[in-house]
Amino acid sequence: MPQCWSFFSGLSGIEVIASANPAHVGENVTFQVIPPTALLSGSWALGDRVLVVTWLGEQQAVFPGHEGRARVNISSGDLHLSSIRVEDSGVYVLQSNDQPLRANTSLTVLEPIANVTLTVSNTELVEFTSAVRLACLASGSSVSFQWLNGSSEVMRRVGVLLEDGNRTLTIQNVTRYDVGPFSCQVDNALDGPEDMRLAVRGSLLVGSILTLFCQVSSQPPALLEWLVDGESLKATGQETLELGRVEERHSGLYSCRAFNNMTLRWTSVTKHLVISIQGIRL
Repeated sequence: MPQCWSFFSGLSGIEVIASANPAHVGENVTFQVIPPTALLSGSWALGDRVLVVTWLGEQQAVFPGHEGRARVNISSGDLHLSSIRVEDSGVYVLQSNDQPLRANTSLTVLEPIANVTLTVSNTELVEFTSAVRLACLASGSSVSFQWLNGSSEVMRRVGVLLEDGNRTLTIQNVTRYDVGPFSCQVDNALDGPEDMRLAVRGSLLVGSILTLFCQVSSQPPALLEWLVDGESLKATGQETLELGRVEERHSGLYSCRAFNNMTLRWTSVTKHLVISIQGIRL
């Protein structure tokens, strides 16, 4: 069953969204605080033990492993991390002593695919008698493999074995229809959709401008759809939904639904917004 839930990553309604997740080695990532929150002091950490940066007023201290790569925008609380590395993967935690504030988000950093090679155990084959084993090797993180015969995907069946995480393809008792050409397609992105989050910037006060942000990890990128009380909106395919100056009639269940047309999986996240004259800050 698809999942549907509301996500709050911290106290005081503060949430954090990564500009890219997953991201690749060498890219720059910003951890955006929603809503932007000016903090006189605070810290960003990777997990519970690795401090990234702390600040007090205008003074910032960047810790080993992140020197020259980490910077905090103290007017918004955002963390900018440049030239990311595989070891930068994990959960990033924002904390401040100015107010009871703790929020977090996750980041997965992938190494690019390299050194792809394909080997064949035997090229001199006899129909109905010989077997052949093809092996595909590649370096990188979260690597996945897919075999093609021409433009058609090779599927596991009687006499056709896909083993070692699809790295190897074995055809037993080959026939003339197994001529090929065979190719190995290598990918290192995540599938998904997963790690879905819905954040709201603004307040629930009548007349305020509200913006909803939808974030999801998916490869290929997920198709997004916005719904209110289960009814689809026209703003489909967009990561943000601008509500404009809201009225009480805009109250309801706001959902973002993500669909991956390769994995044929979908998931959604929902928040209940109540617009009133005494609205609260999110």
